[in-house]
Amino acid sequence: MSEKPVPGRMTADGDGEVVVFLIGMRVNSWWAVRSWLPVFLAMPPMIKELARDRGRGVLGYRFVPGLSRTSTLLQYWESKEKLLAYAADQGGEHRPAWAAFNRRVRSGRGKVGIWHETYVVPAGSYESIYVNMPEFGLGKALGIVPVGGRGERAAERLAA
Repeated sequence: MSEKPVPGRMTADGDGEVVVFLIGMRVNSWWAVRSWLPVFLAMPPMIKELARDRGRGVLGYRFVPGLSRTSTLLQYWESKEKLLAYAADQGGEHRPAWAAFNRRVRSGRGKVGIWHETYVVPAGSYESIYVNMPEFGLGKALGIVPVGGRGERAAERLAA
């Protein structure tokens, strides 16, 4: 199902801090399905949990399939505090998945890898433009507004 493009030039409707969190996995041995499949299947319950409870701080997310061995999940968060609170929540989906992954790594001899990167982007340090695009990326997470209201050029939007 394709999303309908929004005509014209739009930008993300955000002016506060944003946290960009990238997380992914790499299949180091395709034959070791019992090592990597549970890691891959651990993410959907976490995403469902976050989508059900927006108060946890996730603004939006997008799965980015890899071309060969690596897949990535791009997430936008309200704050690093909310991201860290979710990661540490003893009653949520993340902690048991993390514990299971660590057990699997010890017994799997490197057949699957995971990675993550966290970027705290201060207010005024990001800008976006979407031309004839459906809501996408940060614009989908924060909502979109016409470019004119935030500046016609990237330099103007970054200075706002």
